[in-house]
Amino acid sequence: MAGPLEGLRAIEIGDRGEVTGKLLADAGVELVRVEPPAGARSRHTGPFVADRRDVNASLHYAYLNTNKRGVTLDIEGDAGADLWRRLVTRVDIVIDSSGPGVLDELGLGYESFEDDQLVWCSITPFGLTGPRRDWVTTDLVSIALGGPPMSSGYDDHEVPPIRSDGEHSLAMGGEYAAIGALSAVLFRAASGHGQLVDVSIHECVAGTTEGAFPNWEYNQSLVQRQTARHATVAGSPPWQHMSTDGNYSMVHGGGVPRSQQIYERLLDWLDEHDAADDLRDPKYADVLYTDPRAAGEARVHIIDVVGRFMESKTADEIYRGGQAIHMPFAPVRRPEQNLNDPHWEDRDFWVEAEVPGHDQPVRYPRAGYRFTKSPVEFRRRAPLLGEHNTEVYGELGLDAAALTRLAQDGAI
Repeated sequence: MAGPLEGLRAIEIGDRGEVTGKLLADAGVELVRVEPPAGARSRHTGPFVADRRDVNASLHYAYLNTNKRGVTLDIEGDAGADLWRRLVTRVDIVIDSSGPGVLDELGLGYESFEDDQLVWCSITPFGLTGPRRDWVTTDLVSIALGGPPMSSGYDDHEVPPIRSDGEHSLAMGGEYAAIGALSAVLFRAASGHGQLVDVSIHECVAGTTEGAFPNWEYNQSLVQRQTARHATVAGSPPWQHMSTDGNYSMVHGGGVPRSQQIYERLLDWLDEHDAADDLRDPKYADVLYTDPRAAGEARVHIIDVVGRFMESKTADEIYRGGQAIHMPFAPVRRPEQNLNDPHWEDRDFWVEAEVPGHDQPVRYPRAGYRFTKSPVEFRRRAPLLGEHNTEVYGELGLDAAALTRLAQDGAI
């Protein structure tokens, strides 16, 4: 069935726009990924199938490039530049993360195309203007300079801030870019005009710091990082507890319900195990749900009581017991434990498909959103290096002899 974005065409170039391309391609955009003849950077990024370093064996690349067709192209030569121009004239959206000014210097950037319908989404470390425009960066630099690590880590501030793995800055920038590109497409539908969308990864990261920025901007207060819970100005009691089976459980909000009705259910659950302590005293509910700003000591006491109870149960008992009373409690899972989750199985979250170099199909996660009339489908695995050269360039009118010459000349 057609995806929600079927009918749109896009082309992607550069190494910072793969998340944007994936989001669009998974939703039905017909997208061509343009790579240099040696392959995109992500092809050389592990982990690799069977630890074999090969341009077609990167699991990192395999995930980020689903539903895309892939071609190789050296845009610095005349032949490659001509092919780039011809490819661009066939699409609605260009995802350009080649770097600030890279395509412009070759006469192949946005300004070189006199197409008022074209949506050109530029993804760069610091944007296309400003004093940092040409600064060099990596994911570590982007995520650190943007601010999130200062709110991520442990209660012990002798331990440095934590940077999450997985190139989160590119994920943040990629998601903002997808929203920006689609907004420009909607604007084009209303106005008849395309435009340049200038996405700064740094600004995307800096705008994704939860409460840190508004606390400083409005109150000049610094939030403090805390183990497995939101960074706050004043600090809060622990939310994570070791269960009797040796697994951690996450008790959101420290186990304090947001409504008095749920609080009563929590007390009933604690009473079943003689663990309610003195929480039946009306003073706790009165201060929690009448004047929450004055509930500091009461809240801390409730969290202590709930925490002791959590540490007397298995992680599964906490998870299911909490969910039964509508409390967001959950075990802290290893990533592989999600592969056999019955809820995700029921929602058909996983799809089995090929990974080049692996002798059996593997499980890919589908998109985290559903459309009832235009499903987001897994249509093709990530392309092998240059896999669709013949197909895509054939659509431009090039025959086998022409492609052979281009390959011999290093243009593709």
